Amino acid sequence: MKELAGRLTALDPDAGAAVRVIAYFDRLSEARAGLEALVRGAAVLAGVPARLVDVERRVQVRVEADGTRRDSGVPPDPGWPTTALAPGGAAALWLERAEATPSVVDAVILERAAGAVRLVLDRTRGRAPVDDPALIETVLDATAPEAARLHAARRLGLETMASARALAPLDGPPRIVAGRADAVLPAGRVGVGPAVPVLDLPRSWADARTALRFTAQGTAQDPGPKIVYADELGGVALLADLVAPDAEPPPDVRALEAAGAATPWLLGTLHAVISTASLRAAAAEINVHHSTLQDRLSHAEHLLGWPLRTPQGRLRLQLALTMRHLARP
Repeated sequence: MKELAGRLTALDPDAGAAVRVIAYFDRLSEARAGLEALVRGAAVLAGVPARLVDVERRVQVRVEADGTRRDSGVPPDPGWPTTALAPGGAAALWLERAEATPSVVDAVILERAAGAVRLVLDRTRGRAPVDDPALIETVLDATAPEAARLHAARRLGLETMASARALAPLDGPPRIVAGRADAVLPAGRVGVGPAVPVLDLPRSWADARTALRFTAQGTAQDPGPKIVYADELGGVALLADLVAPDAEPPPDVRALEAAGAATPWLLGTLHAVISTASLRAAAAEINVHHSTLQDRLSHAEHLLGWPLRTPQGRLRLQLALTMRHLARP
């Protein structure tokens, strides 16, 4: 093979390099090299970082051009040279090269590395039933024995993750995603638990359900974020223990409901006030003139019964709007 590569190099440098790439990955496959070694080979041969992502089997490996393992939460660039692990499958192996058109050698590296990776994954992990609701329920169940949760996590392919997050969609079953990277989240309102070791996922699930209570529809009558991360709530999460969904809403929440029912623009305006840095920014957010916003705030202060343009008044408003979400059935 070395002699053939040498002869081809004399005729066509790319052809010679391609033959050496084929021989390299053949040797790795014969030695039953693991995933990281295969991705490292692709990175070193290409001279740029290489990345493997198999969403179905919860595998993420990224190696720098110098051979150092360094995973990243930044999503792959669609412009990088890439290939799927199986024909017709989703892109799963990337070379982090800025050029839009991959070279012949890059194409060979991707093709041979992907083939070798596929063999390792099929041999070591098979096809994990990642959407099996019974397995996910077991992993998230704090009352399940640790051995049962660990077995379910292995069946789901979660043991390769350094950390994971539980997702609590309002409409749909719970989900588990990698903790290092942002995932494609379900549509609608979603609570996102903190990134934790796999065996701590019951805690992430509990926090995700709490975060879900802080979400909103994002409409004029229910303004607020559709996605809330539990680890960004801080001390505000304590309000969830104070405001029960089935209890009588606090007085300030009742005042907001009455004012919002009488004035359609009120809730959206007040949310803009608490979620922007200044009243001018709030006016720009809802596309009204600054003077119009001042008039609206005067009317809202009259309906609610407390000032909205003081630090104390804004804090009271923010708490009232937050408790309004928590008080929903």
